[in-house]
Amino acid sequence: MTLHDDVRSHQHLMVLYFAKLLFMKLLFVCSQNRLRSPTAEAVFSEYEGLEVDSAGLDREAEIPLSTEAIQWADIIFVMEKTHRSKLSKKFQPWLKNKRVICLDIPDEFEYMEPSLVELLKKKVLPLLGTF
Repeated sequence: MTLHDDVRSHQHLMVLYFAKLLFMKLLFVCSQNRLRSPTAEAVFSEYEGLEVDSAGLDREAEIPLSTEAIQWADIIFVMEKTHRSKLSKKFQPWLKNKRVICLDIPDEFEYMEPSLVELLKKKVLPLLGTF
C-alpha cells in the first residue's frame, strides 16, 4: 500500500463517518404498519438528512418490527402509549440507549390523510432540532 492509497483510504473512512453523523435514522411504529407509520415514513423520507423506516408491532403487520430495525434506528417514534408498552415488553434488550418517543396519535386516520400529515409534522419536526 502506498502513501497515496493510505490517504485515499483515510479520506474514504472520514466521508463515511461524517455521512453517518449527518443522517438521522427515524423508525415509526404503530400496530399494523398500514396507516400511521407508513404515512410518517412517506412524509419524512422527503427530508434531506433523514433516513426513515416504519414497522408494526402486531404479528399481522404489513412489515413486522424486527430487532434489526430497532438497532438501526437513532429515534423510535410510537403512535400510542400502548405501542411503547408492547415495544418494551417484546424488545427490551434492544432498547438500551434508544430514544423512544410517543406521539399520542390515535388510530383514526387514513393513509396520507392531510390532517395526519400535518399532525405528524407538528409533533416530529420540533423534536429533530434542525428542521
